[in-house]
Amino acid sequence: MTQENNASDVPVRLRALRGEIERLGLDGFIVPRSDEHQGEYVAPSSERLAWTSGFTGSAGLAVVLRDTAAIFIDGRYTLQAEAEVPLGLFHHCPLNDVTPTSWIAKNLPTGAKLGYDPWLLTPGQVSRFQVACKNAGAELTALAPDAANPIDAVWTDRPAAPTSKVVIHDDAFAGQSFAEKLKQVADDLKAQKIDTAVLTQTDSIAWLLNIRGNDVPFTPVVLSFAIIDADGGVDLFMDGRKLSPEIERHLGPAVRCREPDSFGDALDQLGMEHKTVRLDPETAAAWVGQRLKTSGAAVNAGDDPCQLPKARKTAAQLDGIRAAHRRDGASLTRFLAWLEAEAPHGGITEASAADKLESLRRDNDHFQGLSFPTISGAGAHGAIVHYRVSEDTDSPLTDGNLYLVDSGAQYLDGTTDVTRTVAIGKPSDNMRRHFT
Repeated sequence: MTQENNASDVPVRLRALRGEIERLGLDGFIVPRSDEHQGEYVAPSSERLAWTSGFTGSAGLAVVLRDTAAIFIDGRYTLQAEAEVPLGLFHHCPLNDVTPTSWIAKNLPTGAKLGYDPWLLTPGQVSRFQVACKNAGAELTALAPDAANPIDAVWTDRPAAPTSKVVIHDDAFAGQSFAEKLKQVADDLKAQKIDTAVLTQTDSIAWLLNIRGNDVPFTPVVLSFAIIDADGGVDLFMDGRKLSPEIERHLGPAVRCREPDSFGDALDQLGMEHKTVRLDPETAAAWVGQRLKTSGAAVNAGDDPCQLPKARKTAAQLDGIRAAHRRDGASLTRFLAWLEAEAPHGGITEASAADKLESLRRDNDHFQGLSFPTISGAGAHGAIVHYRVSEDTDSPLTDGNLYLVDSGAQYLDGTTDVTRTVAIGKPSDNMRRHFT
């Protein structure tokens, strides 16, 4: 597995973005890694941070001003950012040293307007950026409702939004039918005197309705929103091309499938009906909360109502977790045996080792895909947190060296994540002494 880097295109992209920012009457723009659902992984069409900066890690944020820019990463990605993000175009800011808000307060000119996409930040993030802008004597400005994200406006070869088909997650794996889950969540809302809840996290929707998809890498979810009523009805907002007659039968009359462009109107309707609406401010987009408040709804800030029930695993899920780990562990054991026999002779690289491990997992029952990009690091690369092998960095596994492999898989009955450090050939006394 390799990850290509398009850092050579960053100067042209940055110029185009600055031109669009200026056209919108802004002096800068916040570029988060997140999408509208605040998940760890995003679809290719939502890789705005990677497109803007070249950075391909799973967490980060950039601020682009008219004459300067900065990217903020945590300690996992310091070395990766150095390799991928042009230092002459972006200040590299480790979060332990410089936060986005402190950098904005120091670098944003007085009177400037810093723009943001309210679909991509949570209310808490917006509040913190507002304070930073105020400290700079500047203004935080949301994009107008009819304005496109300026990155999207200049991203000429942006991939289309995903339309993977929804599939049913069998009750035998879930241990509960979606009707049982729905009743439980609806009853909880009713007990709290909450009329309805808005779900924005795709994993909650997948869990609640016993559905899965392939809209984002490494996580079997469907990009969608949902509104649950305390009476047990659900409005599900997703691209209709993802649905099949089988899925519609599975969902039944309790679930009304609607197109995503009707989501805003549905939120307005909740306001017009003076509904009390549960919304999780830590995970919902600021756009959703603002739309509800503007419409007149009473927003009840609190946890996503699916989070706790989702965390309580059924007996079937616990059995599945154990079975998935046994199955996956057998594949990893086969891989380690192969590595011990073949690696000292040469010819194996980081990429080919990762491919071998994936091929062994693919032979397993219920395999759906990897659970994250395999970290396959030989020698010094093993010390790089979240190292991603590429064609440029693919190194051989050599005798007398250490090799780190951090990998996992998605199965219908469980998810795995396993890390091992392997000595290629005979480990030295120094390796033995420092091994943890």
